[in-house]
Amino acid sequence: MNRGPTKLAYAHRHLLAIEGLEPAEIAHLLDLAESYVLLNRSGQTARDLLRGKTLINLFFEDSTRTRTSFELAGKRLGADVINMSVATSSVNKGETLLDTAATLNAMQCDLLAVRHAQSGAPSLLAQKVGAAVINAGDGMHEHPTQALLDALTIRRRKGRLEGLNVAICGDIAHSRVARSNIHLLTAMGGHVRLVGPPNLLPAGIEELGAAVFHDMKSGLAEADIVMMLRLQRERMTGGEVPSAREFFRFFGLDSEKLAYARPDALVMHPGPMNRGVEIESRVADDPERSVIGEQVEMGVAVRMAVLDTLARGPRRNI
Repeated sequence: MNRGPTKLAYAHRHLLAIEGLEPAEIAHLLDLAESYVLLNRSGQTARDLLRGKTLINLFFEDSTRTRTSFELAGKRLGADVINMSVATSSVNKGETLLDTAATLNAMQCDLLAVRHAQSGAPSLLAQKVGAAVINAGDGMHEHPTQALLDALTIRRRKGRLEGLNVAICGDIAHSRVARSNIHLLTAMGGHVRLVGPPNLLPAGIEELGAAVFHDMKSGLAEADIVMMLRLQRERMTGGEVPSAREFFRFFGLDSEKLAYARPDALVMHPGPMNRGVEIESRVADDPERSVIGEQVEMGVAVRMAVLDTLARGPRRNI
């Protein structure tokens, strides 16, 4: 019996970026993550799925939420999880990334979550190791699992992604989270607005399909989602932001600025938050509007879905 052409559920060996994924592949990951949300909330586990598999978390940059949620996701699926401390590893003694790749190959791990300060480092490792590689954030390039967990949070609250107005505000220039969200939301039919001062908005960003605004009032008008970003001073060369107080005055989210958005607009933040710089505590902790805590919960489910998918390898829906 001819069932027609096959459709790809997820056609890739790795997860290195949102850019290039088909809407159906994004939907597959979100749907699978949804099932893990329900499983996690039920108190059950799926410890047999990755039994015998090894996940290595290789983080060259500090992280709390991402590394911990990858660790928890791997353990809930039954994988052996190893956290490599770069601060005390051979990397700090001069070992190159390719030497590290050779070491990882010798360990014969199955899954590798990588965070690195240089854009493209996870992609380079993916070419050199036998493991399935997950980009856990590379430089100012992408952070794909963060965009997936943001999308899952939005979809669960709003019931859809298509047609929603999502305002991403603050330090767009240095944000890999912003780039991954732009790619995902536009691919899924959302409308992305970027709001920030001109020196924190990269040139040509409109080419990715986002609208650009330089003031909160016009940028948040009719917004369904307001996503605030951290000022990444560690990536700045100096002078981009005169003072935290001045930045908050014009671009920090408070109740007055949130009133520009739709009455039921949700507030998001990838963390860690600089309270009083990009967001005030009253807004961040508002139980009716803020879904920042829910984002953390969705992060575990999304990373479980990604590990599950990549451990099985590219496959097709018939």
